[in-house]
This record gives sequence, C-alpha cells and structure tokens, in this order.
Amino acid sequence: MSFDGSFTHAMVHELNDLLTSGRITKIHQPYENEVIITFRANRKNYPVLLSAHPNYARVQITNIPYANPAVPTNFAMMLRKYLDGAILNNIHQVENDRIINFSFSKRNELGDTEELLLAVEIMGRRSNIVLLNNTTKVILDTIKHINADQNRYRLLLPGATYITPPSQNKLNPFTDTSQAYAKALTEFPNQEVLANELRRIYQGLNKDTSLELANYLHQHNDNNAFNEFFAKFDQPQPVMITKKQKSSFTAFPYATLDGKEHSFSTLSELLDAFYVARAQHDRVLQKAGNLVHVVKNDLKKNRTKLKKLNQTLTSSEQADGYKIKGEILTTYLNKIKRGMTTITLPNFYDDNRDIKISLSNQISPSQNAQKYFKKYQKAKNAVHFVSEQLTKTKEEINYLDNIMTQIELANPQDLDEIREELEKEGYLKVNQKKRKQKRPQVSKPETFYASDGTQISVGKNDTQNDRLTLKTAKKTDIWLHTQKIPGSHVIIHDANPSEQTLTEAATLAAYFSKAQQSAHVPVDYVAVKRVHKPNGAKPGLVIYEGQNTLIVDPDEQLVNELKKD
Repeated sequence: MSFDGSFTHAMVHELNDLLTSGRITKIHQPYENEVIITFRANRKNYPVLLSAHPNYARVQITNIPYANPAVPTNFAMMLRKYLDGAILNNIHQVENDRIINFSFSKRNELGDTEELLLAVEIMGRRSNIVLLNNTTKVILDTIKHINADQNRYRLLLPGATYITPPSQNKLNPFTDTSQAYAKALTEFPNQEVLANELRRIYQGLNKDTSLELANYLHQHNDNNAFNEFFAKFDQPQPVMITKKQKSSFTAFPYATLDGKEHSFSTLSELLDAFYVARAQHDRVLQKAGNLVHVVKNDLKKNRTKLKKLNQTLTSSEQADGYKIKGEILTTYLNKIKRGMTTITLPNFYDDNRDIKISLSNQISPSQNAQKYFKKYQKAKNAVHFVSEQLTKTKEEINYLDNIMTQIELANPQDLDEIREELEKEGYLKVNQKKRKQKRPQVSKPETFYASDGTQISVGKNDTQNDRLTLKTAKKTDIWLHTQKIPGSHVIIHDANPSEQTLTEAATLAAYFSKAQQSAHVPVDYVAVKRVHKPNGAKPGLVIYEGQNTLIVDPDEQLVNELKKD
C-alpha cells in the first residue's frame, strides 16, 4: 500500500492527538527533499519528518537518526525565520486528498500574531512542501520551486498566491452520505471491477484499499458496512505485510493481502520500519555524490585489466612450446633453407611425431631458431610479472567491491569516513577547503541486542571495522563475517554466546553484506584473538583461522527487532 488519502486520514488523526498545541523547537533539512521539525508537546519531543521525496513522500514522527548538514539550506533558514517557536493550532487534511496542512500561530517582530500554514503535498514526483501566510495566501517559500514552464495551473514560488492542487471531483468517503457505493455494489458484483469503480467514485483510495473495501462490502452486505470500514482508519492497528521479500503497509490488517504480518503500536513506527532501508539507501546515494561514480569507474577499469592480464597469462603459458620449437630448429638447421615460411620436422619431445613450425622468410635458419628462444624468454619473464599484477588487481577489485557494498549499506553519517578513506588511498582528490574545516566526528558501529540481551556491534565502513575488531573488541569476543563475501565486521560482546545469539549475529552479518538479497549465506565466526591484519593491508582487510561456519538467511524484520534494546 502507498501513502494514499485514507492512510493520510489516519496519520493526521495520530499527529493531531500528539502534537496539537505543541511548540516548534528545532528545524532541520538534512536531505534535499526532507525536513525534520521537532515539536515539544505534552513534555515530550516529537521529531516530525515532512518528506517531498518523489518516491517516499510522507509525513510521520520519526526516530531514525539523520545527518544534519553543517550549513543550513535556504528553505531551512526560511522555516526557522517564520516558524521557530511557533504554536501548532491544528493539522488538517484537504478532503481525502494527500495534502496535509499544518496551521501555526506566531508573534512577529512587531508583536502581532501571524497565522502561518505549512502545506505538505504528497503527490509522487510532484510532491512539495509550501510555507505561506495563511491570511493572505502568499507563498513565503517552497522546498521545490515550480515555475510556469513546469506547471501552467499554478506557480509555487515565493511571492506567488498559493492555489491548492486541482480537485478530482470525487467524493470524500469519510463525509459522503450519498451511498453511491450501494449502486456500484449492485451493478458490479465482480470484486476487482467493483474496486475500480470505487476508485473512480471516491477520493484517496489506492488499489489495495479499494480491493479491501470491495471485499468488505461483499462480506458485510448491509447499510453500515461502508461507514464501519472507514471508521477503522480512526482506530488504526498498523501492520506490515511481508511476502517473498516484498513488503507493504496498511493502517489495519487487510483480508485481501496475504503474507507474514508484523504489528506496530503507531503508524509512525510502522513507517520507520518500512522506510528505514529504502529511504536510507536513497539518502546515502544522494549524499554519496561522486563516491559511487569513482568506485564504479575504478571497478570497471580493474575488471578490464584483469581480463587482459588473464589473456596475457594464457599466452605466456605457451612459453615451453616456443622453447621446444627453438631446440628442434637448432637440431635440424641443415634441413632449413632461407626463404621457407614453414617446415615440418620430427618432435623428439613427443615420440618424434611431426610438428609444423612457422618460419620467417626474411631471416636465416639460425635467426629463426633464436627468434623462438627470445619468445620463450619473454613469455617466461611475463609469467612472473603478470602473476604479480593479477594478485594486485584481484585485491584491488575485492577492496573496491567491499567499498561499494559499504556505500550501499551505510547510514548517511557513515559516508564521511568512507570518503576520507578513499582520499587517503588515492582514489579521490583531497578537497583542500574541506581539509581546513573541523574534522568530522568519528562515527560509531551500529549497536544491536540479541534476544537474551547480549550486545552485538556491526561496523558499517572500513574505519569502523578496523577500530571495532582490532581495538574495541576483547580478544575473547566472537567475530563474524560473511564467507568470501564483502560485508561488515560483526562482534558479539561475549566469549560464550548462546546458539540463538550466534544465529542472530550471523543473520546481522549476512544482512549487512553484499548477500543481503540472497538466501543460505555462509557466515564464519571465530574468537577475535584469531583475527589478524596483514602488514600493509588495505583498511578493513583481515585474515583469520580456526573458524566455524553458520548458514543463515538475511532477515530484515529480525534486524529491526534486534535494534531495540
């Protein structure tokens, strides 16, 4: 299910219960299309995420940590200017559309009360966040500026008059009393056809909700069924449904959706669990900037180099053949005449079977023999050189592959250390301006807790991995890593963990690896004292011995459960 109008209705209900009359204490814009506004209400702080992301637009209270930029954006500054310290009057949904209006009051510099509105429009790639004067409807700023070339119906620019998105001329299912559904139920007995008709009549229904409504109307064929269905959105029982590694979320359990259900106490907790991996991955790619481009380019170059080196090695392995031909020509020089291009002679290395040898008609017979000896020596020398280059190139590919995996698995705040590592290793040029800035705070490995309460640490980049394994962990702790697969270092802070804790830690190692979408992933585990770093090895690279191996399946739901201490 997407964040449709009916889910929006439930979310507005949840937010009003918690936030109304609250005061804004902090405003940040950690990502390009997302704002975090912290409300102080009922003696608690509530970080509210307002997202205009083209794929993950939503509004919710969030507990997912975010990386706040050192320099605030212009939009964040504008929000602080007008909304810092403002009192929230109410949160209102426009009909059953995906538009949520936050209404605020604040005294301006002259002491007069200003009525301000923050409109969050959840509309896919057209999603936006608009700050306006609620009295004059003049736009103060927007997170995305939309001019007349992009939208002829309305301008979304500072100074323009705010116009709500065009109405779809559909009925609001939460307030409609026409019972238009009854006629549709009579005319369209087929469930899918009825669902399509309900979406045509009513506002804010996506495919999943309309199918569930059609099913509910068929199952409860009475006058109250329609209202009963929509009343459930005011008393939600949030669930996430997972089937074949695909997940969806609903405000309450849908009979038409099958799969493993996981319940949550609030809609916001549900969305945090659903979007934690998806949104984080997208945020990481945004912040990663040229990291991904640089690593992918270097990987491509090294894989091309590896292919050429293997071809050279194959050619070099023919060295003995050149030597044999040179010796045969030397033995039978008297049978070779200048000007010949080929000759067939007995091969005394192969029971005197005939061997055909190519000759150059421009040089003497002895020079032809010497030519083969030179080829032999050149190929022999190449074998040693190529073998060394092959080893180095394979190490380079493994390292870059590991870095690529770390970027894909990283939290936004982990990327600074990855960038710094690539600068140290010479893959990126050092930005002299940034070098003069204050060194970024050292990030820490992510902490999880096994079912029995045992602490488990997971390194998310090479700096964290080295620090965790070689400095932080005790020698008796247990170290885990996917077998021959790029991934995180995992430490169980216990010398004798239970079988369940081992399995849970192995699942974390499999999930935070390149094999995250695979099944039956081998994970090695061994005491930290058996893990060593070779001299001169690249960051994150270690060797180990005496390990045992577990086969596990990555499990996102288990990972989320282990995050809670």
